[in-house]
Amino acid sequence: MTATRTKLVIRNAKPKDIAAIRPLYEKVYGVADGYTVDQIAGQINKFPDGQFVAEFEGQIVGHCVTFVINSGTALSQHTWNEITGGGFAARHDPEGDMLYGMDVIVDSEFRRLRIGQRFYKVRQDLCQWLELKGIVFGGRMPGYQRHQKEFPNPADYIEAVQASKLRDPVLSFQLRQGFEVVGVLKNYMPEDLESCGHATQMFWRNPLEQETIKAKPSLGDTSLPERVRVATVQFQMRRINAIDEFEQQVEYFVDIASDYRADFVAFPELFTLQLLSLEGKPLGPADAIARISEYTPRFIAFMERLAVSYNINIIGGSHPSRMEDGDIHNVAYIFLRDGSVHTQQKLHPTPSERSWWNIKGGEGNSVIHTDCGPIGVMICYDSEFPEIARHLVDQGALILFVPFCTDERRGYLRVRYCSQARAVENQCYVVMSGVVGNLPNVENMDIHYAESCILTPSDFPFSRDGIAADAAPNTETVAIADLSLSDLLTARQSGAVQNLKDRRFDLYRVVWK
Repeated sequence: MTATRTKLVIRNAKPKDIAAIRPLYEKVYGVADGYTVDQIAGQINKFPDGQFVAEFEGQIVGHCVTFVINSGTALSQHTWNEITGGGFAARHDPEGDMLYGMDVIVDSEFRRLRIGQRFYKVRQDLCQWLELKGIVFGGRMPGYQRHQKEFPNPADYIEAVQASKLRDPVLSFQLRQGFEVVGVLKNYMPEDLESCGHATQMFWRNPLEQETIKAKPSLGDTSLPERVRVATVQFQMRRINAIDEFEQQVEYFVDIASDYRADFVAFPELFTLQLLSLEGKPLGPADAIARISEYTPRFIAFMERLAVSYNINIIGGSHPSRMEDGDIHNVAYIFLRDGSVHTQQKLHPTPSERSWWNIKGGEGNSVIHTDCGPIGVMICYDSEFPEIARHLVDQGALILFVPFCTDERRGYLRVRYCSQARAVENQCYVVMSGVVGNLPNVENMDIHYAESCILTPSDFPFSRDGIAADAAPNTETVAIADLSLSDLLTARQSGAVQNLKDRRFDLYRVVWK
């Protein structure tokens, strides 16, 4: 008996597929259109069961995006941007009763395989598995532009297609899949010129629907752990005589966090500048940055080894690094216990960083996929810009890490108050990690103030003051807390306030370039 390998597979999309999905949209829609990498990550992180790819002989040739929403919203007038949360599936509601079809694309070279039909079938299977009322989506009608003069009212054009007087390549296909037209969505997608900006409001009724919908599967990604233990290090800057002393200090805290079986240990911003105390005399700004950049390869190799050997995910604070173009960026390095290394550049250098070290602002702000769910990093000053946290949470981040370095209490409180606001408005956890102590012979790094802490949303499942754990001011120590991901996801759906669900996508949204 012989067997051959399956050629065509419809399966759930995974984060590792994003690199192949994005070029597919460029091919189908054009380079300037389609989803960004961050949007695709947000879709997968919000509702992994509802994202599918078609894989033909190992090549991804189709993509299907869905999410769950309440039927009242799905069956009312809406635009594509409003219903999808700007393309992130940000309005996914695990307690909803309707599946919403957000997008289906197929590589034109593989359309003979009826991949679109397969995607519609897998959506129907998902709808029945979740025991939802049905599937709704806004359908294109690309033949309408040619017949607009004949049918000024799009409803009349739809009626003509339904009566087989006209054929529309998309609408006719959707009708054959068992969908019915329940309305016209005016100005659904203004950039869709072939449909004159409008869409058909399509509905497929679940034939297995029961009057009483049974309990839904668990909130969010079933692969998420119930609880995540997080340790934040309040790191003391002190003069050292050898690089081994710095590494011993770092390894000590990683060892402590590992002994407590923490999933994450977070270090502060610019804590590696302690290495400049090795110099015999204070260095000028340019010389200091050039010197600290020399430590980058050793720092990365050392922290990567710690993450793997201690089986812990390390938020490695931040370290000034020289880029290939010669610019200096303030870069956070994230070392996961699987051995992978990720980076996040500081987007907003402070005035002192710009003037002292000529540090430039970075670009991009993407979630990092870990074995404890998606996380995000905002370096110090970045926490004071709400758009950054919102962008990360739209991608699915549940925990945001804020490595910081502040010289006195007022600077610290700016970061603290803003981080607490980010936790409340995004219903997420925020972990702050700061430096204390003094470095008299290091320019612009002489004094520090910190009260590192682990912050929560302000609601009943969490601690009364929205603080899961905190450190005493200006003391070298570690703060540890267990963070319930199920409490977080439940609060987003049914908390006293529901900031994420209640956003007015019809009025505003964050657009990331």
